[in-house]
Amino acid sequence: MPQTTSKPLALFGGTFDPVHLGHLSVAWEAAELLDAEVRLLPASVPPHRVPPLASAAQRVAILRAALHGQSRLTLDTRELDRDGPSFTIDTLHELRAEQGERPLVLLLGADAFAGLASWHRWRELFEAAHVGVLSRPGVSADLPDALEREVAGRRIADTASLRALPAGKVIELAVTPLEISATRIRELLAAGRDPRYLLPAGLFDDPALLVPYRR
Repeated sequence: MPQTTSKPLALFGGTFDPVHLGHLSVAWEAAELLDAEVRLLPASVPPHRVPPLASAAQRVAILRAALHGQSRLTLDTRELDRDGPSFTIDTLHELRAEQGERPLVLLLGADAFAGLASWHRWRELFEAAHVGVLSRPGVSADLPDALEREVAGRRIADTASLRALPAGKVIELAVTPLEISATRIRELLAAGRDPRYLLPAGLFDDPALLVPYRR
């Protein structure tokens, strides 16, 4: 695989229904640890989850408000612009065609990473990108045998090795997860409550942004 020295592009996907401070804090830490641009990729039809409560347009509006005023985290809506399920491998192939040999890093929480072997064409993910596992400091998840065999020779500990190749490595990123649940936020909003310190402050400047979750 050819050597590269480009600044990595890291990708953080999810339904973001709605995006909250837990999402943004780990994405920001990953950007700092990797010295990378991080794009948030809202999923259209997530294959492993129930459909989002808010529409695509509503989730994009919330994300734009949440990301306002900074440039390290950006928004990429390509999965919302495609028809059908949002398969990560399709997104990575599309980005690889656009970005050439630039290092791509798929950011996954430890639980999501442990379930990677259930994903569509999961082994191809390592051919298209590195994987950055967002984990608690000092805590490692047990992996299924098939996944452990796949990643055993791919693990690295330093970002320099990641930046030297476009894809294929797995790095653990010790971040500070905030115990915030989008499900709980939806419940609070539906009950007419105000989850003021669970959501980005900018979302409260425009009450219409949270209307999809009110009853």
